[in-house]
This record gives sequence, structure tokens and C-alpha cells, in this order.
Amino acid sequence: MKLWKKLWLLFTVIWVIVASLNVASILAFGDEVEPRKALWPAFFGVVVPAAAYLVGWIWEKLMKTPD
Repeated sequence: MKLWKKLWLLFTVIWVIVASLNVASILAFGDEVEPRKALWPAFFGVVVPAAAYLVGWIWEKLMKTPD
């Protein structure tokens, strides 16, 4: 596995854990806040790692030397 994929995997695990803790804290302790506010952290918990992977994949394709 390439280094950028290993780093992406590490970033993704940390990002998803932090996002899920954020969602859980909004749902558990947000008495005055509506539960829909928890959708944004959940959305970014999925979209940001996917976008980071896409950037890494494009970078790999662009920097690949022709054989």
C-alpha cells in the first residue's frame, strides 16, 4: 500500500471518530438544539475523507511517470 493511502486511512479513522463524537454530543447534550443540527457533522464525516481520497488519487495519476 502506498504511503499516501496509509496516511489517508489514518486521517479517515481519526476524522470519522471525531465526527461521530461530535454527532453523539449534539444528540445527547443538545436539549435546546434540534437533532437536524447533527446532520452537518455526519455529512462532513463522510464527504471530507472521500474528497481527500479523490485529491490523492488525482495527484497520483498526475505525477505518474510515463513508462
